[in-house]
Amino acid sequence: MRVRETNRNLMLLGRFTLLSVAAAGIVALLDPAPAPANAAPRPAANQAPVPSQALAQTPVRIVGTPFVPNTNPRQR
Repeated sequence: MRVRETNRNLMLLGRFTLLSVAAAGIVALLDPAPAPANAAPRPAANQAPVPSQALAQTPVRIVGTPFVPNTNPRQR
């Protein structure tokens, strides 16, 4: 049984989809289960430590003119 030329792309897409689903299933089966969550809250990993000066921010010097986006392209 031969596949007609007009259906070859659809057959290729179907085979690729089945192969991808099978590969994802194998990876999901081999992946170890995640460890149970600890009840104690932990600080977020991407947060910087809080300074001891009660969150006082140091002033920043701005050099040059501030950026203003061009919302009207015809006007410069």
